[in-house]
Amino acid sequence: MFSKQEAQQLKKEFWTAFGKSFPRKWILYDTKVKDMSFKFYADNKKAEVSLDIEMKDEIFRNAYYEKIWSLEDILKDFTGDFQKEEYFTLDNGKVISRIWVEKHNVSIFNKNTWQEIFEFFREKMDGFERFYYEYEDFIKDI
Repeated sequence: MFSKQEAQQLKKEFWTAFGKSFPRKWILYDTKVKDMSFKFYADNKKAEVSLDIEMKDEIFRNAYYEKIWSLEDILKDFTGDFQKEEYFTLDNGKVISRIWVEKHNVSIFNKNTWQEIFEFFREKMDGFERFYYEYEDFIKDI
């Protein structure tokens, strides 16, 4: 078990190592759509790459979700199998729409799994980004 400070240090080392392993500019928050972003996530059990649609206005959030969902088979070609939830509740209680892929049995606290996580992040985020660039005009046309 790690102290809170040790855990924070390991997380910092993890993200620094990832940035050095794959030094590129990811889309992340630069989708040109307010409150829609791509995210990396890792904890002590899994790693995730997600597309989060976080508009407060449920009508707009659902419209973007439905646009992306209408391209389901194409998205699967870019990312492989994924999960989706139109009404995903974050830990803070906020409801968003989320489409994501995850890898289990890896841990941000186990350096032996870092490279596996890094490769997963690179492959899946690259797929999400290629999909988004290819269909960006269609997705943004709300």
